[in-house]
Amino acid sequence: MADVTVTVWILAAVGCALILWLLADSLWNLIQGAKAHLTYFQPASVDLTKKYGPWAVVTGSTDGIGKAYAMELARRGVNIVLISRTQQKLDEVAAEIESKFKVKTKTIAADFSKGQPVFDVIEHELKDIPVGILVNNVGKQYSYPMYLGEVPQQELWDIVNINIGATTMMTRLIVPQMQKRKRGAIVNVSSGSELQPLPLMTVYAASKVFVKSFSEALRYEYERDGITIQHLSPLFVNTKMNAFSHRLQETSLFVPDAATYSQNAINTLGKVNATTGYWAHGLQYFLTVIPPVWIRTYIGGLMNEIFRRDYFKDVPKEQ
Repeated sequence: MADVTVTVWILAAVGCALILWLLADSLWNLIQGAKAHLTYFQPASVDLTKKYGPWAVVTGSTDGIGKAYAMELARRGVNIVLISRTQQKLDEVAAEIESKFKVKTKTIAADFSKGQPVFDVIEHELKDIPVGILVNNVGKQYSYPMYLGEVPQQELWDIVNINIGATTMMTRLIVPQMQKRKRGAIVNVSSGSELQPLPLMTVYAASKVFVKSFSEALRYEYERDGITIQHLSPLFVNTKMNAFSHRLQETSLFVPDAATYSQNAINTLGKVNATTGYWAHGLQYFLTVIPPVWIRTYIGGLMNEIFRRDYFKDVPKEQ
């Protein structure tokens, strides 16, 4: 009987220690996130050109978070290389940046869905640019929540080539020059969908898990060279990428517009390595990871079922 009692007490102690460890880890992440986001309300911020260098490369920079991030970097005095698919849109964004912020710009038209050949072009165009900040923002989402068998094959290949391939190869292209200069920042834009398997956006969410793992391993490899590797995992932002549901096209406290999100996110650069980039998303992230993965997966599936119904109701398609 005594042996049983001792065993029960040992198991109870181990269980309590594990719970305390998990709570401490979550609380530490919350404190770090709060520390980073509170700096948004402070007038002084990091001098990005002094800390990292005079030029930034932003992929997917003509819409949504990418455009807003490029605009905010330019507002802080950083010259911008804009990379996106359409030259006309690139020219328009470049002209807007130069007129508003008096910085230099360069544009590179590249369709990352085409795979390896585009990186030869980009490498040639960047050969004389000292890149201090690389923002791997370009990404592709499902057109709307779909079961895997419904997703067009080309759309799946595009998600893999863009979300995984572009992040990997742009980093591979830029990191040697940062390593040589012993400074730089690589910002990998992921998504809150990385927090659990996400039914009806299965491949998209899985691609974002790659970005998270890639960022964490990359940080180990290059932190000693003075290179900041920041992993951003925003939740819902009011952008065209989320146009499949009217619920995500209404700006609110928890669904900010791209400009608000980017201002917050850039203010965390150099202060925290992994963040949602936006204080309200940080609260959502903290609460999301409390339940076990199977519950998160189930809730994610239910949410996407709702968004799927929104799409068919609000965005009728010709058959």
